[in-house]
Amino acid sequence: MKLAVVLFNLGGPDSLDAVEPFLRNLFSDPAIIDLPAILRLPLARFVAWRRGPVARGIYAKLGGKSPILPETEAQARALEQALKRQGTDARVFIAMRASPPQSEAAARAVAAWKPDRVVLLPLYPQFSTTTSASSLGAWRRAAAKAGLRAPESRVCCYPWDAGFVTAEAKLVAEALAARKPGISYRMLFSAHGLPKYIVARGDPYAWQARRTAEAVIAALDENDTLDWRLCYQSRVGPMKWLEPATDSEIRRAGAESKGLVVVPIAFVSEHSETLVELDLEYGSLASQCGVADYIRVPTVSVREAFIDGLALLVSRAAASNVPATCGEGRICPAAFRRCGYDQGAK
Repeated sequence: MKLAVVLFNLGGPDSLDAVEPFLRNLFSDPAIIDLPAILRLPLARFVAWRRGPVARGIYAKLGGKSPILPETEAQARALEQALKRQGTDARVFIAMRASPPQSEAAARAVAAWKPDRVVLLPLYPQFSTTTSASSLGAWRRAAAKAGLRAPESRVCCYPWDAGFVTAEAKLVAEALAARKPGISYRMLFSAHGLPKYIVARGDPYAWQARRTAEAVIAALDENDTLDWRLCYQSRVGPMKWLEPATDSEIRRAGAESKGLVVVPIAFVSEHSETLVELDLEYGSLASQCGVADYIRVPTVSVREAFIDGLALLVSRAAASNVPATCGEGRICPAAFRRCGYDQGAK
């Protein structure tokens, strides 16, 4: 069987000139700004223009472009090799949501390869309507336009998948081993923020992020003595976002003379929100606030346990017509009306 795997990710600009188009694409998404197109599209252009100078400054610190595409390409090649070790004839394609290669190009490439089956795999461990669901909708429109007829299945989410948690826990354990003596440390699991109104509508992201943090803590040898908190970064605009905020927790740690071990729990590859926001901006804030030591844990990237876990999820999805998760069927409680498992399958 020829298996096509499509990786969903957000994307990022490949040059400073591409920053504003990237932001326009991002804020044009109705999952991000929930307004009619006649209002949303002009607003997206305005927000992109307004935020453009700040964003270009961020990407200038990264050498003028986001590293997320080469990071995703490395994950794609590693996943291909893992699937081939399982005996699967697989090719992995990339569909970014807000920058090339987007779903249209990916769908054309998949159609040209003529697979027997397609598996959709979000590089978002925790499901959200703003990420995985948005990518799924874009993909289905693009696949229909490309005339792609192959049977399709998908991985919904994997917040406590064994491979993901094992890779994350190993990285955390390595960071804990680097703690300095005489300092009391707190661990911050930092996830990308989400406006509270989206969670109120039944989005399961925050619930799943907490399950991820709990699973990583449970996998650590000293799980019963660790001081840890889940917090949220990357707020934009005046609306109310999930709390506590990562920067607020950094200030609290400084006031309490704590050291910090910061874990990017919702990101599986390095990009602006880890390399600039966590490392540079929050690292500087920690220094200013008197945090005794600041350790940032790397993302899982191409760690073997993570990639092998993804390969097992893909194999399970390929063998079924229902979405694969890290549990048996729908993993979210019934209160989460926008659980990704209910998005349907082709």
